[in-house]
Amino acid sequence: MNKLKELFVKYKEILLYLIFGGLTTVVSWGTYIIFVKYMGMAITPGKALSWVCAVLFAFVTNKLWVFESKSWAPKTAIRELVSFFGARAATGALEIFGVPALVKLGMDQQVFGTDGMLANIVVSVVVVILNYVFSKLLIFRKSKKDAAEEAK
Repeated sequence: MNKLKELFVKYKEILLYLIFGGLTTVVSWGTYIIFVKYMGMAITPGKALSWVCAVLFAFVTNKLWVFESKSWAPKTAIRELVSFFGARAATGALEIFGVPALVKLGMDQQVFGTDGMLANIVVSVVVVILNYVFSKLLIFRKSKKDAAEEAK
């Protein structure tokens, strides 16, 4: 049991990132269903609003539990929020344009009976990694002052 606890502590950030990433997907899909199926929205605005809901959920969970950025001082929180949305918009663009580009380059193999799904999987893995790196190194980076206060 101690070995399991050691592994969790060692990989806590990555495990929480993956767990909350899965929950973010649930938020995205769930809100999409609510907006399109139950509220009668057209697909594009429904998808746009579900993306906003998912990114807001991901921001809060990543800020509080994954990267443990506790400051809600307006300067810090606004910088993090704007950076987070910007990074997610960039990786969202990579998803939108990356899959067709890989398919054109020959990665049009079927997975789960769906054309181009291999390209979709590859791009999704790259996006998850980039989102983690952006969050870790740019968005929720700890200042030297924060690190010193945590060490106390």
